[in-house]
Amino acid sequence: MTDASPVLLSDATAAVTETAPQAAPEVPPHLEWLTVESLDLEAQGVAHRANGKVVFVEDALPGEEVRVSVSRRKNNWEQATLVERRRESSQRVTPKCVHFGLCGGCKMQHFHPSAQVAVKQRVLEDNLWHLGKVKAERLLRPIEGPTWGYRYRARLSVRHVVKKGTVLVGFHERKSRYVADMGVCEVLPPHVSALLMPLRGLIGGMDQRDRLPQIEVAVGTAVTVLVLRHP
Repeated sequence: MTDASPVLLSDATAAVTETAPQAAPEVPPHLEWLTVESLDLEAQGVAHRANGKVVFVEDALPGEEVRVSVSRRKNNWEQATLVERRRESSQRVTPKCVHFGLCGGCKMQHFHPSAQVAVKQRVLEDNLWHLGKVKAERLLRPIEGPTWGYRYRARLSVRHVVKKGTVLVGFHERKSRYVADMGVCEVLPPHVSALLMPLRGLIGGMDQRDRLPQIEVAVGTAVTVLVLRHP
């Protein structure tokens, strides 16, 4: 015989219920703070949600903590734009070009030039390993070119916009088929950038302005070639 008092099932259930750990409430996606871990080839910040889902964030840099607005969802990843930032990367700089963000001609002007080179080198190393199983025994210092005016070859789009009464010459807007309304370009050589507005006027005066889709630019040591494409 034992003199232990009987325990009712309802009492035991209540005790278990009281001591069970409470699950943390799920944070709504638009309120979750994400830490940007790296940068992809499209200059999008790469982060992970608490559930492990990958998020690609436009204009976010490694090391930053951000809140985002999701523009596209898939099962394993999301694409988003930056809404709020509470920690800023020490490598973030002010873009030199007034068209940065609208124009799709370049995507890393908000990232320090040396950091850009480091990211591109890491991507090259990763690709060599994943695609060819090649790993460098020794890495040399990267060869860096000029920060600005380095696009010695370029393809400029041309669009006659009837509603604006003008011809646009430049790169496409970011993720768009429209041509950016730009008067200067910091990544083109200065003498080519200075031709953007004159080219707009020249083509605007042509009878075939609606049939010139693009201009090929090639800059050499002593000569600059512009090829006006005509279908």
